[in-house]
Amino acid sequence: MRFRDRTEAGRRLARRLAGMPGLREARPVVLGMPRGGVPVAWEVARELAAPLDVIVVRKLGVPSHRELGFGAIGEGGVRVISPDIVNMSGAGERSLAEVERQEQDELVRQAERLRAGRPRIPLDGRTAVIVDDGVATGASARAACQVARAQGAGRVVLAVPVAPPEAAESLRAVADEVVCLSLPTPFFAVGEWYADFAQVSDEEVVELLSRGTAPGTAEEGGTADEGGGAGQGGGESGPVELPVDGGTVTLAGDLTVPLGAPGVVVFAHGSGSSRFSPRNRAVADVLTDAGLGTLLFDLLTPDEERDRSNVFAIEPLARRLTEVTRWLRRLMLPICYFGASTGAAAALWAAADAAETVEADGTHPDICAVVSRGGRPDLALPRLTAVRAPTLLIVGGRDETVLDLNQRAAERLRCEHELAVVPGATHLFEEPGTLDVVASLARDWFTSHLASASVG
Repeated sequence: MRFRDRTEAGRRLARRLAGMPGLREARPVVLGMPRGGVPVAWEVARELAAPLDVIVVRKLGVPSHRELGFGAIGEGGVRVISPDIVNMSGAGERSLAEVERQEQDELVRQAERLRAGRPRIPLDGRTAVIVDDGVATGASARAACQVARAQGAGRVVLAVPVAPPEAAESLRAVADEVVCLSLPTPFFAVGEWYADFAQVSDEEVVELLSRGTAPGTAEEGGTADEGGGAGQGGGESGPVELPVDGGTVTLAGDLTVPLGAPGVVVFAHGSGSSRFSPRNRAVADVLTDAGLGTLLFDLLTPDEERDRSNVFAIEPLARRLTEVTRWLRRLMLPICYFGASTGAAAALWAAADAAETVEADGTHPDICAVVSRGGRPDLALPRLTAVRAPTLLIVGGRDETVLDLNQRAAERLRCEHELAVVPGATHLFEEPGTLDVVASLARDWFTSHLASASVG
């Protein structure tokens, strides 16, 4: 497995960790190993809605060949030494001690510089998720795990995108769990498994750490709609609780608003799919890479999902989507909808309702744009002529029944609209490359219509 860059590696790793039973509920702290591990760790912290910190360790290099590590040191006085490499190097004790002294001084300076005056996040009794961009010998990762233990972590999870099999196996002795996406052999260097392995600067690390604590996970325990969150300038992400049905029901969601986002895309899942749908999350990743905000939430509670008739109750689902949209308008950003399957019908129905709504201040809370992926717009047939939001219907070329339903629905639309057929794709766009096409089409549709949108 080869990664495009650290961001992609972080997102893949984050999705793997998000599937670990009980990890989200364990109040984890994500610890990035500077510098290259921090961009990877930031994606993990975002996915887990966990605070982000650094865990600083320094490699001890043989004096005559500094790239060859004979050990590592970490915060809290932890040191890991490889006797075999020490013996092989032939270096004297005094020269090795001098290397260790220099690295200890740099370790203290680096920790202070990267945290920029922020205190270290306490680990007492919590789960420490230690993240790096890869493991080579494992000496630094081993020291990081031991540092986390010394600082009081009740559980240590080491997570990396890539490592040689023997190093990953050896690290199981110091970590409660080791999560690695790829264990290639032969293995020569971490960088060979990245297309872009550019050096990460201290400034980048400081910037990521400055916005690394997700709303709802600070020590005060608030949620994203309490005490700030994305509504105050963006650059935030985390779990949100969405009141619907007049406040009698609360739905769970995940909100991401990059700094300077031109708008927010709300995902309406269908056919019993949840906000954890890998297909919708893959599309959301492409949108956030383009600078757009995203909100993925569950239209139904777990109990409601057990009754399949609720999935096809389009009008009640649309009302919930409208309530969530009203909650989201506090961000003062244009709003778009991305609907999948029956969720697309709810999105179109809600967009039609928005077009006919006049708020108390005389404004029209229009939806900026709608994209349907493999959707069932026919289920919103009574409301299609009222839709005013520019609408893109995306259907797989081999999804013949749904394609026919979309063609008929398109004939009813009176707004700007297009029907895009992805060749070779079936209903779930599982064929190689087809979901990438969906994501690109959605990104271009949203960005082009958001470019001329104004908040109103």
